[in-house]
Amino acid sequence: MLIRVEIPVDAAGIDALLRNAFGRDDEAELVQQLREDGLLTLGIVATDDQGGVVGYAAFSPVDVAGVDRQWVGLAPIAVEESLRRQGLGERLVYEGLDALNEFSYAAVVVLGEPAYYGRFGFKTAAQFGLSCRWPGTEAAFQVYPLAENALDGVQGLVEYSAPFNRF
Repeated sequence: MLIRVEIPVDAAGIDALLRNAFGRDDEAELVQQLREDGLLTLGIVATDDQGGVVGYAAFSPVDVAGVDRQWVGLAPIAVEESLRRQGLGERLVYEGLDALNEFSYAAVVVLGEPAYYGRFGFKTAAQFGLSCRWPGTEAAFQVYPLAENALDGVQGLVEYSAPFNRF
């Protein structure tokens, strides 16, 4: 198993994985639109020994209170069903966080299960005065600072890019 930054030849495999993992087209279409709009900051893939995509994590830009603060959102993340619960999702997240840190991004937000993302160091965003546009998600909306002062004096609505507006 190889975990690396996605390359153009991975697009079809990512598309198939997302459609299969979620049982619908939404996430695959989201990633395709992010890619076409130049809004895919980072894509991390896990490939099997034959080069097939078996895991994927996407990161795209977000603004905070209308300001670009070099933050990104993690969504979607998927692992082939037969490989779930083996730590592959965790490896994708850690690889993404490491790469984003190297590229000097300031923070990552995610809308997901607090117990899962909490183990990476994500914290509930509301405690820092941050929110997202989806009501009822306060506990699930989380932030992970990559830069030491990423959360200092930052509050408000975290806005995802246009392709997310259809969700």
